[in-house]
Amino acid sequence: MRSAFIVAIAALGFTATAAQAQETTSSNGTSFRGIRIEANAGGDRFQSQGNHNDKFGYGGTIGFDGQIGDRIVIGAEGSYWRANEWNENCSGGAQGGSVCHKSFDEYGAAVRAGVLATPQLLIFAKGGYVSNEQRKRFDAPVGQTSYYDHFRTDGYQVGGGVEYSFTGEDARMPLYANVQYVRSQYNDHTARQRVMAGVGLRFK
Repeated sequence: MRSAFIVAIAALGFTATAAQAQETTSSNGTSFRGIRIEANAGGDRFQSQGNHNDKFGYGGTIGFDGQIGDRIVIGAEGSYWRANEWNENCSGGAQGGSVCHKSFDEYGAAVRAGVLATPQLLIFAKGGYVSNEQRKRFDAPVGQTSYYDHFRTDGYQVGGGVEYSFTGEDARMPLYANVQYVRSQYNDHTARQRVMAGVGLRFK
């Protein structure tokens, strides 16, 4: 799974390089180019076993954006996310006891593409790969067998949002903020939804 994640990051790097190669030499006053780093925080909903639990979550993103023409922005990003003190769903077993499904760190790699509504406002969508560490535990009643399983599960992510740059293209390290929704669907039939805000800097 780790090798698959590395391959995904490499593929996204090639996508970003291609976007940079297609940048035009014309300028429309936008700062949506170059390497960016941002902090993220917001709501985290982990879904499993037909249940969900909502918590506060936080993480970070490192990405690269290039511009095609005057209005199209395309790039790649790697992300990290976790719920505060993790996120867990528990329910009763069919014959007693309890089943608890817990989600830990999530790592993601995605491609995002957007349209500049104005030189300072980007509307974007994204999709890519995710890997989540999980634990499933059954605390059995007397006469039954308990179990404990700690594992990683892969999947995909889709989402979108809006991003606003507070400074123009002449700024050395443009400051920006965004709001986005991201859904992660894992291969073990669990899922995560995030509604989060981000604040970051670009390095041109």
